[in-house]
Amino acid sequence: MSKTLVLKLGKQPKANGFFKDSELNKEVFFDMNVAVDDNTKLLSLTKTLDKEMLFNDEYVYHSSGSKTMQFHFASIANQIKRQFSPKKVLEIGSNDGVFIKHFKKKHALCVEPCGNFADMTAGMGYKTYEAFWDDKLIEKIIRDDGLQDVVYAANCMCHIPEIGKAFEAVHDVLTADGVFVFEDPSLAEMFNRTSYDQIYDEHAHIFSVTALAEELMKVNMFIFHVENLSVHGGSNRIYAARIDSDYKVSKEVLNNLDYEKSIGLSTFGAYEQFADNVRQSRTRLIGLLYNIKNNHKKIISYGATSKSTTVFNYCGIDRTYIDYITDITPDKQGKLSPGMHIPVVSPEVGMNNSVDFAYLGAWNFANEIMEKESAFIERGGKFITHVPFAGILNPC
Repeated sequence: MSKTLVLKLGKQPKANGFFKDSELNKEVFFDMNVAVDDNTKLLSLTKTLDKEMLFNDEYVYHSSGSKTMQFHFASIANQIKRQFSPKKVLEIGSNDGVFIKHFKKKHALCVEPCGNFADMTAGMGYKTYEAFWDDKLIEKIIRDDGLQDVVYAANCMCHIPEIGKAFEAVHDVLTADGVFVFEDPSLAEMFNRTSYDQIYDEHAHIFSVTALAEELMKVNMFIFHVENLSVHGGSNRIYAARIDSDYKVSKEVLNNLDYEKSIGLSTFGAYEQFADNVRQSRTRLIGLLYNIKNNHKKIISYGATSKSTTVFNYCGIDRTYIDYITDITPDKQGKLSPGMHIPVVSPEVGMNNSVDFAYLGAWNFANEIMEKESAFIERGGKFITHVPFAGILNPC
């Protein structure tokens, strides 16, 4: 398998590795680079951290952490029920149960490697496998629970380095007319927005429809429908099935493949341009923050996200620029951000009258955040983003 290096993002820490001062000796860094497969055009990290290090009992991201995502998962759950009427549903990476809770307990299974979240769905009454998605687990599921009509995964498949084996396991657990529905960040949208912060330790891959079609075909599956979503800064929801099923390929699949070809995802030139855009983005963001601080204004960051971990460490943004980060997650509050060691506090404490600017670490929830923080805007506070260009956002 031949790959071509696309981008170097330097030394990066574990994106969700929040520590107290006394725990900083536990912090781990790695060289975070991405490369594209010359044949399939799959964009992947050249090195990944051990899965047990990334996904364990201390995992802090809650899928239900925003109203946007709560509505999103309720909507797709109801859509799946209407369209496919599944008797059995299995979710890979069930997190805190925000999706699976819309299905009857006797008809639904959860697979979740993080013990804290596995305990949550088990506590809700769902049979939960606290395990990573692999062929050994599939053997047990088929033996104990039978084949599944729908397998669903949200922002999970991109986490799995050995994606071919993961897709093969899905193929094996599906009924003959079963459907695999999964959604992950879109490579095309990342390129369009220069949102390189989609790249972090957990994202072993950033998928294009082009690459997914190639990878699924290897395990005798095909894509029969695609939905382009706005969540998480631009995602694709993929509908796939076994190659011998009766599903017809929709025009949306062909439209996505044609679009990706039109923006150059099948040629290396687009990847070189993306890398150049990323370097320019870093220069512009640092320049903007420097000018604001030079005018004696206070800047904080809103959202202690994995995305902001990539940006801050790649750009070298530390407490020289950002006084602190606000975040609603209790497990992050009172700790230091990965790599740059910026303190994390609650929004109730941090969004006070001394703040002039807030960098949007969670830029993909900009509208929800700006609505919530209307008082900050009304008194003259401003939000900063780097997507698609470094600048100050105008309120909607």
